[in-house]
Amino acid sequence: MIVKPKIKGFICTTAHPAGCEESVHLQAKYAKSNPVKSPKRVLVIGSSGGYGLASRIMACFGGKADTIGVHFDKEPIGTRTGTAGFYASRAFDRFAQKEGRISYSINGDAFSQDIKNKTLEAIRSIPGGQVDCVVYSLAAPRKTDKSTKKVYNSVIKPIGKPFEGKTVDINTGEVSLAKIEPANITEIEETIAVMGGDDWKEWIELLLQNNMLAHGACSIAFSYIGPEQTHAIYTNGTIGRAKLDLEYTADKLSKKMKCIDGKAFVSVNKALVTQASSAIPVVPLYISLLYKVMKEKNLHEDCIEQAHRLFDCLYGNSNHDWEHVQVDEKGRIRLDNLEMREDVQAKVKELWNDISSDNLFELSDIQGYRNSFLKIFGFNIPDIDYESDIDIT
Repeated sequence: MIVKPKIKGFICTTAHPAGCEESVHLQAKYAKSNPVKSPKRVLVIGSSGGYGLASRIMACFGGKADTIGVHFDKEPIGTRTGTAGFYASRAFDRFAQKEGRISYSINGDAFSQDIKNKTLEAIRSIPGGQVDCVVYSLAAPRKTDKSTKKVYNSVIKPIGKPFEGKTVDINTGEVSLAKIEPANITEIEETIAVMGGDDWKEWIELLLQNNMLAHGACSIAFSYIGPEQTHAIYTNGTIGRAKLDLEYTADKLSKKMKCIDGKAFVSVNKALVTQASSAIPVVPLYISLLYKVMKEKNLHEDCIEQAHRLFDCLYGNSNHDWEHVQVDEKGRIRLDNLEMREDVQAKVKELWNDISSDNLFELSDIQGYRNSFLKIFGFNIPDIDYESDIDIT
């Protein structure tokens, strides 16, 4: 069948198999051309796209690591395509195995005990039966408690008072004011339960209990801070509260991992177009302005370049110990340092004050945002014939 993008709100309900495969191939090509020092056995929890997939690609093709990826994706059914992560994970396994690397992709709910058990089985099957690095990159809308079966739902809301700020409809190009009521206590608690550090902690404790973390292993979870324009809806909102819980969890896990001379980190990354970020009001408009400014200053990075810097930060120093990893005053790795440069933020703020529906295409890189969004789902990838019939299975 011929596959075209079908966009509903901030989601594309179709994915192009060949485009998703080529996207993985292009990132793998970059990783091979920009090798890094890397752990040799890496587990990525949340590996189907964004920073999780990029980290897995960089570890495998840039650092020659064997990898296990946990992702939650839908397979194709009839004339309905699979999700982008389904095709990307399948392509990754094929490319990795062609390079002689061990690669297991486990499709299912990372919050569930069943998937955790399947992951343990996969780790047992690799040489040494341990992993050296665990990348935790889950961005989920909900989770089910294993013992009580209670379903927790995450929300994107401010805390304390209503939020009002500029936003853009990526499809129409209309700049408007987003108005969102504040979260209640239950919504805050449930967002922390889904997006906070509880599950990360469960994974690391399970691996420690089963002696599956190698001596000197580390774990990384991803976060974001951003500028003043996004703080009310992100940093100071429900998601920000969950990310703060990640930071608390990193401290707890570092203490637990001392027995193996290990360490847990939170990496604060750059704002990029991902399935998760596209759902957050204000953020798409901010990213459109940020892309314009950073591209003009030749500072722009995508997920794969950020993953390269992450591994260089963790493993590039010659001392081979976690005390020499460069972090901020709160112990966080800051891959957002270029985004948060004073000159970058000053220009973004200037554009933010002037932006409207009338000058959107002049003042922002809205087309770059749209292209990046479509690329998540395998569209707008160079050298792919989107008019040809393709097997979606």
